[in-house]
Amino acid sequence: MGTLGTVLVGLAILVGLAGIIVPILPGSLLIWAAIVVWAIAVGEPTGWAVLGVATLVYAVALVVQYAIPGKRLNRAGVPGRAMLVGGLCGIVGFFVVPVLGLFLGFVLGEYVFEMGRHRTHAAAWESTKHAMKAAGLSILIELAGGLVSATLWVVGVVLT
Repeated sequence: MGTLGTVLVGLAILVGLAGIIVPILPGSLLIWAAIVVWAIAVGEPTGWAVLGVATLVYAVALVVQYAIPGKRLNRAGVPGRAMLVGGLCGIVGFFVVPVLGLFLGFVLGEYVFEMGRHRTHAAAWESTKHAMKAAGLSILIELAGGLVSATLWVVGVVLT
C-alpha cells in the first residue's frame, strides 16, 4: 500500500475515533473497516494478523459496551425502554440542534420517560443520571476498543 493509501486509512481511523466521541458515525465499525481495507491492500501476514486481533478487539468491545452498562442499569432499576426513548429523542434532537441536540435530546427523553414512570422529579432525575452514566461508560468502552485497534494498526504499519 502506498503512502497516500496509508494516510487515507489513518484519516478514516481518526474520523472513526471522532465518531465514537461524538456519535455521528459508526466509529468502531469505520475503524475496523479501514483496517480491513489496509490489510487487504498490504496482503502480508502482518496485515492479516493485525486485522485478526483488531476484529477480536472490535467484537469484545461491542459486547462489553452493552453488557456492563446494561447490567448497571438493571441494578439501578432503569428499564431498557428508557434508554431506547432517550436514544430516539437524541436522534431527533441531533437534527433540531446539531451535535448538542444529541445529548440534550437523550437527557430530555430519558427524563420525560422516567417522570412518567416515577411521577417525582427526584426519582426521575436519579434514573436519568444512571442512564447518562451508562451511556458515558459505553462510549468510554467503545473508545478504548477503538484506540487499541488504532494502535494495532500503527504497529502493523511500522512492521510492514
